[in-house]
Amino acid sequence: MINFQNIMETIKMIEKEKLDIRTITMGISLLDCCDSSGKNARKKIYDKITRLAENLVKVGEEIETEYGIPIINKRISVTPIALVAQASEDKSYVEFAKTLDEAAATVGINFIGGFSALVQKGYSKGDRILIESIPEALTVTEKVCSSINVGCTKTGINMDAVRDMGRIIKQTAYLTRERDSIGCAKLVVFANAVEDNPFMAGAFHGVGEAESIINVGISGPGVVKCALENVKGESFDVMAETIKKTAFKITRAGQLVAHEASSRLGIPFGIVDLSLAPTPAIGDSVGRILEEMGLESCGCHGTTAALALLNDAVKKGGIMASSHVGGLSGAFIPVSEDEGMIDAVQKGSLSLDKLEAMTCVCSVGLDMVAIPGDTPESTIAAIIADEAAIGVINNKTTGVRIIPVYGKILGDSAEFGGLLGMAPLMAVSKFSSADFISRGGRIPAPVHSFKN
Repeated sequence: MINFQNIMETIKMIEKEKLDIRTITMGISLLDCCDSSGKNARKKIYDKITRLAENLVKVGEEIETEYGIPIINKRISVTPIALVAQASEDKSYVEFAKTLDEAAATVGINFIGGFSALVQKGYSKGDRILIESIPEALTVTEKVCSSINVGCTKTGINMDAVRDMGRIIKQTAYLTRERDSIGCAKLVVFANAVEDNPFMAGAFHGVGEAESIINVGISGPGVVKCALENVKGESFDVMAETIKKTAFKITRAGQLVAHEASSRLGIPFGIVDLSLAPTPAIGDSVGRILEEMGLESCGCHGTTAALALLNDAVKKGGIMASSHVGGLSGAFIPVSEDEGMIDAVQKGSLSLDKLEAMTCVCSVGLDMVAIPGDTPESTIAAIIADEAAIGVINNKTTGVRIIPVYGKILGDSAEFGGLLGMAPLMAVSKFSSADFISRGGRIPAPVHSFKN
């Protein structure tokens, strides 16, 4: 039986509170595209992506029109290219990145993720080549996103990879310096990376996934904030219950879109990722949710506790609405993509150190953080190491998407446009981590990893 109250409530969420489906992401396995000839492998990759995703954008637009639910992005994730390309004799994988970009352009999607390597315990031949190819690959492509997994709870942290990624990020920043080092906005360094993440820049299609899959990422910070406006002054119990009920409703919308896309494309449904993914638009901010809870400004004392409550309540509401919630479900706290977070940085209430503390309880980690362009690569590597340690010790996914904006200093801001927004530069420590990072080797897995 149709519940007209629910229909009107959903319409209000879309029109007044900025509810949207952030992405439909098609995961595609490229394992059968391996070939000793790089040229042949790339042809197989292009043909498979364009065949399977031929109608992805069309179907997304049809669902958007029929149900009136905005679907902001249509994306693709593929098997980590390091696993596929290393069967070839190629010495650089830039051409593979170009092929991904061409395939993405052909099918009309926004982004394609999977120019990736999994090096949490060490390097294979293909891993080394891919990592060295990242700066040029992200410079000559528009839609390609890259991710590297440098640690996990079972194996510890590969500090050689951490050191190398500090250098790679600096090189990428330099090569894209004419556009505020935007190449770094398409690169994330993970610990405990998940295989079914629909969000960029970290999406890749894990080897444990099906041949092809449909994953949906939903959003709705504005909906949660509006719900909390109705419980001002109430207890934490009431606030948590309100968030749970709201997350349930949001997830139901995502579940509907996921099943429709799966059915029409003939591709199995994977997961709904219930993430409060903000945008630069006013009223679509995780930072403003935290302030609605009673904080004067995001970043003041109490912010970590507020974020912990939010993240947990969102997950509890989501898992009641769908049997297959996965990805990185929770609350994203990117600086440049969140109007409230940007304001907090500009006010001085949110520092990089406080942001790091918040990543202990958010869904991912340091995301879209702009820093001065002259920051040493060893400092960037140390920031990655800190974040990886939080993930490994707490058995959660953490990531770093940090942008040393070439030629800019504290007081400046970087302009990325679109969903990426703008980012005021944040201060890093003036003290050196160089000797620490130069040690190399692995930080061992924590004691609680010894389970079987």
